[in-house]
Amino acid sequence: MGSILEGSTIENEEIEIQHLQKGVRHLCEKGLTRVPSKYILPINERPNLGDTRVNAGNFNLKLPVIDFTQFQGSDRCQAIHSLEKACREFGFFQLVNHGIKDDDILRMVDVSRRFFELPFDERAKYMSKDMASPARYGTSFNQSNDKVFCWRDFLKLSCQPLEDTLPFWPSSPGDLREAVVNYSKSTKFLYLMLMEAILESLGLKETTEGAERKSRSTQEFEDGSQLIVANCYPACPEPDLTLGMPPHSDYGLLTLLLQDEVEGLQIQHEGRWVTVEPLPNSFVVNVGDHLEIFSNGRYKSVLHRVLVNSCKSRISVASLHSLPFNSMVRPSPKLIDQANPTRYKDTDFATFLRFVSSHDMNAKTFLESRKLTA
Repeated sequence: MGSILEGSTIENEEIEIQHLQKGVRHLCEKGLTRVPSKYILPINERPNLGDTRVNAGNFNLKLPVIDFTQFQGSDRCQAIHSLEKACREFGFFQLVNHGIKDDDILRMVDVSRRFFELPFDERAKYMSKDMASPARYGTSFNQSNDKVFCWRDFLKLSCQPLEDTLPFWPSSPGDLREAVVNYSKSTKFLYLMLMEAILESLGLKETTEGAERKSRSTQEFEDGSQLIVANCYPACPEPDLTLGMPPHSDYGLLTLLLQDEVEGLQIQHEGRWVTVEPLPNSFVVNVGDHLEIFSNGRYKSVLHRVLVNSCKSRISVASLHSLPFNSMVRPSPKLIDQANPTRYKDTDFATFLRFVSSHDMNAKTFLESRKLTA
């Protein structure tokens, strides 16, 4: 077994790949002491954890903090301004006072951790190459295409519509389905309220009172797609050789990320990699590719990656939101004029799936494929 885990001959390469596709947790359970060659990045792509240069990523960043309660009171105008500035200048912000119960958040992290602690044979029931599967357990980023694997296992659960997808979700741990349903409903509410505020920040929504505030433009998002992604980044024996996630942007409109207390998330800001400091009881929210397209480039999705460490495993839970899978995403006509021509092609989820099935998803390659040339 040691030769499979720590390197193999050419003859054993296919066996090794099949073994690695069982996931990082499976490798660690077998007593891994070194990073297999399939996970080792080229030198220029490694995180350089011991490097002190400006571009090496050894800086911490406090993201803009948005207080969710301010959207519902007399400070709404100031909150909208802060949101606009955060989306335009950072593409990321931290959301506090969001109203989701502490117990629901702790339960979501705990049930995710317990799923990854299940015996491999139980987790393997949900392994699938079908990217549209309502429940999919896997490893790396896109294990079918990744030239270099990343140090991450995941569980992806489609939430739209819940009554159709729920029966396909894991039945173990026994409380997983209930915990994810509660969590998905809470994050969907936050997403809708944030999108309403973002529309207002883009000048696409009138500021009115009461029931009139809910415009038809907001209604478009209510039937949108939602994907819950639980990520597990086990402790890594050689964290300077690999990444938990490579540099990438998210494909949807908004992502709401729940982190545990372990640092790992980095974003590219002003040309350098900076670590996002976990803020207790908050969500990290980021602009996705679809919002960049919808805003015609006013708000831009931002490259981010995940570091791993040698001491602690890390759990995160991402709630990814966009329009319905069969809907077309295009720049808002109200944001197009002579000075700001259309900058992106129309796109939909099927186009994204075709792209990721045949391309390496490093950086913002999908979004770049949707840009119109000047």
